[in-house]
Amino acid sequence: MSLKVVVTDYIEPDLAWETEELAKRNVELVLHQMKFQTEESVIAATQDADIVVVNMVPITARVVAGWTRCRLVIRHGTGYDNVDVAALSRAGIPLCYIPDYCTEEVAEQAIALIMACGRRVFRSRKVLEESSARGQWEFSEIIPMYQLAGKTLGILGCGRIGSRVYLKLKNFGFQFLVCDPYLTEERKSELGVEVVPKETLFRNSDFVTVHTPLTEETRHIVNAETLALMKPTAFLINTARGPMVDARALADAILAGKLAGAAIDVYGKEPPEPDYPLFPLPDVILTPHISWYSEDSGWRIREIIVLEIDRFIQGLSPRYVVNPEVLGSERSS
Repeated sequence: MSLKVVVTDYIEPDLAWETEELAKRNVELVLHQMKFQTEESVIAATQDADIVVVNMVPITARVVAGWTRCRLVIRHGTGYDNVDVAALSRAGIPLCYIPDYCTEEVAEQAIALIMACGRRVFRSRKVLEESSARGQWEFSEIIPMYQLAGKTLGILGCGRIGSRVYLKLKNFGFQFLVCDPYLTEERKSELGVEVVPKETLFRNSDFVTVHTPLTEETRHIVNAETLALMKPTAFLINTARGPMVDARALADAILAGKLAGAAIDVYGKEPPEPDYPLFPLPDVILTPHISWYSEDSGWRIREIIVLEIDRFIQGLSPRYVVNPEVLGSERSS
């Protein structure tokens, strides 16, 4: 085999399709499930790989230092907070990620959660069962409820997913506030949106949906201070990354009646610990980091990863590179 690709961990039932496809390309594919194994084990498994494909295994500076041949890392997913990008850059190794395989799915999940919060779906089953047992309707637990048309939706981060939420809901009757300091003038004009400071967004939105990447700038961007700005009738929705939200501060705000509720699909530790502070709260919808998933996206990401390996074989750059400064002119597309 002329090229060795090592998969550190994967979430698919099997990678038989990838194995067959890459064999046609004279590529050896070596599979592991190393999510909870030691750095030493990860180094031993990946040290002679030409390409490393990683889902959730931490790719640390020590792991990178143990490699002898690696020329590309492919992150199976959108985020890459489990990868030491600086270490890869020092080693001259590009990090490829897949930001566009589940854009529609995450936008749809965010919209579903916005609707579920607005219609107070999280308490509706309980109200139904108690009314059934009583033989009489009693709606006090889901009152007040307001029509969604005319309400203000705050979009924190208006990139691929945030902009899809905006475009999908544009004709639903919402008013919009967008906070994204990195949105270009051209993109603002294309979308037809004005950008406001985050304080304005938190203070005036009836729903705030989070769609920023996880960086040191955005870590705990939803915190006690920003939550204190929100209306007591407002809801927070997070389908981006768990560390964007201070879960303890969010729980405290809801318990104190300073916020109507929340819908969360992502967590600081995954899965969250049994003492996760939002578990006991009835006004919170919690879903199991599933916004990325559909049968369509599950296959799409597999096909894209094979496409990226094909691009590598052809001497082309990946479509999306986190650290493009390491790309030499001989590998540019």
